[in-house]
Order: sequence, then structure tokens, then C-alpha cells
Amino acid sequence: MTAKMDSIDAAPGAGTTAGRWAFAALIGGNIALSLGAMLVRMADTGPTASAFWRMTLALPLLLIFAWRETGGRMPPRPALLIASAAGIFFALDLAAWHLGILQTKVANATLFGNCASLLLVLWTIFLTREMPRGWQAAAILLAFAGSALLMGQSYELSPDYLVGDLLSLLAGVLYTVYVILMQRVRDTLAPWTALAIASAVCVPILLGTALALGETVMPQNWTPLILLALVSQVIGQGLMIWSLPRFSPLVIGLTLLIQPAFAALTGWVGFGETLSAIDVFGGMMVGAALVLIRLPNRSARPI
Repeated sequence: MTAKMDSIDAAPGAGTTAGRWAFAALIGGNIALSLGAMLVRMADTGPTASAFWRMTLALPLLLIFAWRETGGRMPPRPALLIASAAGIFFALDLAAWHLGILQTKVANATLFGNCASLLLVLWTIFLTREMPRGWQAAAILLAFAGSALLMGQSYELSPDYLVGDLLSLLAGVLYTVYVILMQRVRDTLAPWTALAIASAVCVPILLGTALALGETVMPQNWTPLILLALVSQVIGQGLMIWSLPRFSPLVIGLTLLIQPAFAALTGWVGFGETLSAIDVFGGMMVGAALVLIRLPNRSARPI
């Protein structure tokens, strides 16, 4: 592997204990985020309204954490603008994805919503001007082959999921821009500050969208929404945003594929959706890819 490709996959200090914890946090964040689709289905509000409550209920905690990071100081204006732009893309992503969740299977919504995986790999190639080789290429092929098994097995069961799949695909494109912007702004802002700004921007956009679509906004059962805010936004996004500066878009993209595998499992447990041997094998392939992506520099500075 060339020095250029190696350098973008290994952040400074990646070989330290902090670097290993960062990879664990990236995986843990994606596992937490994979539970979001199930919680959206359990909510008794409209899909975009559930996204609004995810942000609104999480925002007080995020603001407290951000205040502790900054001591109440305002962030630099350029960073504030980038984080705000990221929030706009995140709000649109959530609106599209939450609408898609109710019109397709949990695994499909999560898989298509994570087309960001492929787009982030392509973004890495664009940044480095080089194609991945060796273990990196093997990891990419294995990860996407495993995801294709999950997608094919799920999607073939009902072509009626097309609208939901397309909405989820749009969400994945929007999420890609969000991740790229958040990775950029993390060079300047601490994680909770960046996440708090983006989340605050999401709130009015999601509320306006929910009202414009005529959705039920006020819930009768708050439990799924509280869990959605804590698990998806505070824990899931919190861990992922903290990890962003420590890894290349390639590594971040591949770890996103954890979400379809876990979403298939939650769809099976929570909604009785089919989970076949092929689905299990596809999930195992994604897991193996995450091992392979750490191999090229394991002897010196694991990513």
C-alpha cells in the first residue's frame, strides 16, 4: 500500500490506546444508530415528527455537553457555518429516511440509507487519487458483497418497497454530505459542540416538514422517542462524531455497513421479518471486512 493511501487511513496517534478506543467508538456508534429504524417504527407520531423529537429531546443534553467543552465561548464563524450546513443536510437526510422506513423493510431502509458507505469510499479515492489495493481492496469487496446479500435477500421478498428504497437512497446521499462536512468541521470544533450546532439547525426544519406533511406531531407514547433521542442522537451520533477526525472516509464508510447487518437482526426480532442463512452470512462478511480494513498497518499503526 502506498504511503499516500496509508497516511489517510491512519490518523496521528492511531496506534495508541486512544486510537483503538476510537475504532471501538466508531463501531459502537454505528450499532446504536442501527436501532433507530426499529424505534421510528415503534413511535406513534409521523416519521418526520419522530425525527423532530429525536433532535428536540436530545438537544438539551447536547447543549450541556457543548457548554462544558467550550466554557460558553462561541465557536469561530466559519466553523459555525459549516456545522450549520451539515445540520441542514442531516435534517433533509432524516426526513427522507424516516419517510422511507415506513415504506420498506428495516434492513432495506438502513442499507439504502447507508449508500453513504460507497460514496465515502469513492470520496477517499478522489482525495488520494489512488485506488485501494491489498487488504483494503479485499475489505471493500467483502463489505459490499455482504451488504448485497443482505439487500438482495430482503428486497426480493417484495418489489412494493421501491418508494421506500428510493427515499432511503436519497437519504444516503444527503448523509454522505453531512459526514464530509462534519469531518471537516471537527478540525476546529469539539465533538459535542459540532453535534449540538447541527442538531439545533435540524429542529425547525424537521418540525416545519412534519407540519407541512400533516403528520401527527404529539405522541401518546413517549418511550420510543426518548430512546430514539438517547440511543441514536446522543450515543450513536456522539460516538461517531467523536471518531470522525481519527479515520479516513474509507474506514468510516465501511463501518456504516454495520448498520444494515444489525438492522436486519432488529427487524427479525422486533417485526418478524425474514432472517435467512444468507442474511446471516452477509452480516458475517461485513464483520470480516472490518477486520481486514485494520490489517495493512497493524504492525505499525493500525487504523
